[in-house]
Amino acid sequence: MKLVIDGIIESLQNNGGCTVYFNQFLSFLQKDKKSFLTFMRFFPVMGENIELDAERSILVTQKQRFLERWRDVDTSSLGDDIIFHSTHYRLPTRRVKTVTTVHDFTYELYRKGPARWMHSWQKFRAIKNSDLVICVSQNTADDLMRFCPIDRNKIRVVYNGVSESYSPIDGVEKSDNVVFVGARGWYKNFVLAVRTLQHFPYLNLRIVGGGPLTPEETALLEECIPGRYKWLGRVSDCGLNELYNQAYCLFYPSSYEGFGIPVAEAMRSGCPVVAVNTSSIPEVAGDAALLVKEATVDEFRIAFTQLESESIRKQLITDGLIQAKKFSWEKCYQDTLRVYHELMG
Repeated sequence: MKLVIDGIIESLQNNGGCTVYFNQFLSFLQKDKKSFLTFMRFFPVMGENIELDAERSILVTQKQRFLERWRDVDTSSLGDDIIFHSTHYRLPTRRVKTVTTVHDFTYELYRKGPARWMHSWQKFRAIKNSDLVICVSQNTADDLMRFCPIDRNKIRVVYNGVSESYSPIDGVEKSDNVVFVGARGWYKNFVLAVRTLQHFPYLNLRIVGGGPLTPEETALLEECIPGRYKWLGRVSDCGLNELYNQAYCLFYPSSYEGFGIPVAEAMRSGCPVVAVNTSSIPEVAGDAALLVKEATVDEFRIAFTQLESESIRKQLITDGLIQAKKFSWEKCYQDTLRVYHELMG
């Protein structure tokens, strides 16, 4: 099997669900003894090429251009017997077997204007011209049929995984820290999280990722929970696992997710989760998290009051560890391989 992976995502973002997904996938490709991967196409990141097994050929463009993300990928020299898989909605210049992974429909739900039009045009074009489409959750598959209807027989649901770096740590000292992970704008409901914790003076907020706090966010934090918050910046998997192990809970008040990797990470670490019963979150959390009906301060206050019960906390931790076992990057990799083999017949 000749597999061509277009690594354009590496020049578009340094982290995020798409980057994590493909970096994990590539790490398993490197270990695969079958060595079916014969061609890869990457863009350099910060001037560095991604190194893979020397037995495999790697095609690398030496120059990044602003418009490159919108260009079709030249596959004219690679023959017809290939599978093309882009990391961000690009297509090959000639007709070959093509797979597209769809992570979410955030742009379609929350963006307006040219940014949404351009993103959706490229995404829908890739979806409609792919032989098979991978969706990272059933909710994303349903959203696909809502925004870009295609033959359902072309859709395959392949869940994201969770790094093995996340696991319970024996003897860890527990804290009263509530963890908030990721972006904080729009539908992520950071403001609601802060205003909820205003009602629980014994809890502190630890903010991971999402970029430095804005002046508006700092003002809100000082108004609601002065002296009880800290922005930690980017944290490694090992560091985040330790944070989850120590935490009172993960507070994930997002109104929309294509998958919701932090929910699975926290459960795998033995950390209780408070989230919203919406989009893909119920698929990931199952019955192992406190899921509120809608994202409001009143609903979240009820959930945090429930979390004060030690028996409920212990049950959430136990159930979460079981639920998180459903998601692994190895399973994601093997399920993706099955999609490739299905396409090859």
